[in-house]
Amino acid sequence: MTTPVTARDRAKAERTDAILSSAARLFATRGYSGVSLEDIGAAVGVSGPAVYRHFDGKHALLDALLIGVSERLVSGGAAEAAATSTPLQRMQALVDFHVDFALGNAEVIRVQDRDLAHLSPGAQMEVRRLQRAYIDLWIDALSGIREAERDELRLRVQACFGLINSTPHSTRAALRSRAQTAQLLSTMAMSALLADA
Repeated sequence: MTTPVTARDRAKAERTDAILSSAARLFATRGYSGVSLEDIGAAVGVSGPAVYRHFDGKHALLDALLIGVSERLVSGGAAEAAATSTPLQRMQALVDFHVDFALGNAEVIRVQDRDLAHLSPGAQMEVRRLQRAYIDLWIDALSGIREAERDELRLRVQACFGLINSTPHSTRAALRSRAQTAQLLSTMAMSALLADA
């Protein structure tokens, strides 16, 4: 039997999520080195020292942010892949999933691009492990469509990530709607993945 989640537990989880969201926004805007725990606390209405009730420090906060997003990508990607019946459907589902993630998490992508080096060594290893697992999901899907060496499939997948993950740097000049932007990115990504060599 599981212990019911109390209102206090829920409030703590909500505060933790708010701290992570505020940290992502501030790190994306100012860079990891340009943000203090006091800045993050102020963004969620608590003192800097109160952040320590949730995280051991700024490094721990960055570790949790980037490991958490990597875990969500792997679990979400695996669920999308499992819900399809053909390799082409699987590839399209992964592309659509990643496009939706990129459009909804531009700040985290900017943090990952710029501040990965600030992770603790253990967190860097874990993020890299999760990234490899996510890439392998894509390679496995693509191998059912394109007959090629695994190194070529990896190159195609990583080029596709580059295309989609450039979104945080270009959304100010985006199309009229998120749906139009998503459709264009999805079409371009599939074309890049399946292009003849």
